[in-house]
Amino acid sequence: MSQRIGLGFDIHRLKEAPGSHIMLGGVAVPAEYRVIAHSDGDVVLHAICDALLGAVAAGDLGEYFPDNDEQYKGCDSSELLKTVLSLPDLTHYAIVNIDINIVAQTPRLAGYKRAMREHLATLLGIKLTDVSIKARTHEQVDAIGEKRAIGAQAVVLLKENHQS
Repeated sequence: MSQRIGLGFDIHRLKEAPGSHIMLGGVAVPAEYRVIAHSDGDVVLHAICDALLGAVAAGDLGEYFPDNDEQYKGCDSSELLKTVLSLPDLTHYAIVNIDINIVAQTPRLAGYKRAMREHLATLLGIKLTDVSIKARTHEQVDAIGEKRAIGAQAVVLLKENHQS
């Protein structure tokens, strides 16, 4: 059986915006900041896209959805992920599991991880138990620790889909 591993990473700057929210894993999380990005800036979904693309050596997110293309301005990153999942290189594989680190000093994410996992399991067509999300801070070090950025890492394991 053929298996492939992909690693994805994304980071975006934050701007203070009281009463706002940020999108993480397809879930609106209340925050005193907003993400500075061309799309909705969902670092979790962007990292997953890059992990999937990397697993099949199909390039990176920017090659498919350039940040200077107006059709993607403000777009829902769940739609970007759906497009990546439909690429011919990926249709020969099934997702075994995915492991995600969200790296943010703020907001606190404990109350939102379950909703993110549920959304991702549905979007990816896998079981909830195959989606792991962990939240990490940067202990007030660097741009993430100083609440000027937010990042995410994703690792995905794919197996050859014998039904293709």
